[in-house]
Amino acid sequence: MEYKQVILVRQDLKLPKGKMSAQVAHASVGALLKSHKDDLKKWQSQGMKKIVLKVADEKELLEYKQKAEDAGMAVSLIEDAGHTVVEPGTLTCLGIGPHPEEKIDKVTGKLKCV
Repeated sequence: MEYKQVILVRQDLKLPKGKMSAQVAHASVGALLKSHKDDLKKWQSQGMKKIVLKVADEKELLEYKQKAEDAGMAVSLIEDAGHTVVEPGTLTCLGIGPHPEEKIDKVTGKLKCV
């Protein structure tokens, strides 16, 4: 069984590459800290596959958060501190997993890569 982690990024914010990269890293680390240790070990042994996907806006980001939580997945919603590009409290990214690919794909399989 293959494991992966996905990170969803809002496209409406038009984040600069460096800012987006930092937000994606926050989401990745946040989600893995909430993950079950067995999932984490399997994911690590397989090379820690990560996929960055795009969502249109905050509404869609929150919809996917709810879907992932309803499916019993570890999630990490990133709220920016507002020191640089966006206003304080802006929701930027959502990390999901790691979990088995099939489980994640049932929720995020229709989204496109950044």
